[in-house]
Amino acid sequence: MKNIIYLSIGVFFGIVMYKSEAASWFRIYEMFQFQSIHMYGLMGTALVTGILAIQFIKSKQVKDINGNKIHIADKEKSIARYLIGGILFGLGWALAGACPGPMFVLTGAGYFPILIVILGAVLGTWFYGLLKNKLPH
Repeated sequence: MKNIIYLSIGVFFGIVMYKSEAASWFRIYEMFQFQSIHMYGLMGTALVTGILAIQFIKSKQVKDINGNKIHIADKEKSIARYLIGGILFGLGWALAGACPGPMFVLTGAGYFPILIVILGAVLGTWFYGLLKNKLPH
């Protein structure tokens, strides 16, 4: 039953992402060219929603679906990790034309060449796992 709930939430999220054009290569191109505020508005809305949701979870001590208290660890303060990680993420996003969420939305919408990008993302994650202890954090 839980898997059906998660699948339903994921499908709903995918429909919202597709209908809001967050998975549109042209919208992403406009964003990187500073030609439209559309994607910045979407990301800003997601950011504010995430901040409010995390503050609500922390202040109300919300429990997960199994009754366990949700614990969100504070992030370590480090400029290098966020700067290097952000640059790599942005370059990959600009190169592929999609970040991780929209990649799966595009697959669901029938744009199957994006599977090559998903394979690259999985391999990149795997390499990060191999090199994690040798990288500056």
